[in-house]
Amino acid sequence: MVTEFAEIEIIPGTEAQFIAGVEASREAFLRSPGCHGLELHRSIESPQHFVLLVKWESVAHHMEKFRGAPEFQVWRGNVGQFFAMAPKVWHSNTVA
Repeated sequence: MVTEFAEIEIIPGTEAQFIAGVEASREAFLRSPGCHGLELHRSIESPQHFVLLVKWESVAHHMEKFRGAPEFQVWRGNVGQFFAMAPKVWHSNTVA
């Protein structure tokens, strides 16, 4: 199991629409092979800064299967217009 971290900066004033777009995308993620859930976290100090955490069976489930599937287009259609810049994405394994 790996965790995808997507650090996302949102255009000021669009925070509520972005959060709604993430919620509207939840089922698209959960339909994707290898997805085991997601959480959205919002910075208290910088309200336009969010971190999306997605649990995947493997990096390939995220980078190949999800990104190549129609569900990815649903995700980007629901939230892409709110991005202030491209998200910074990385993957991790829990080690402790």
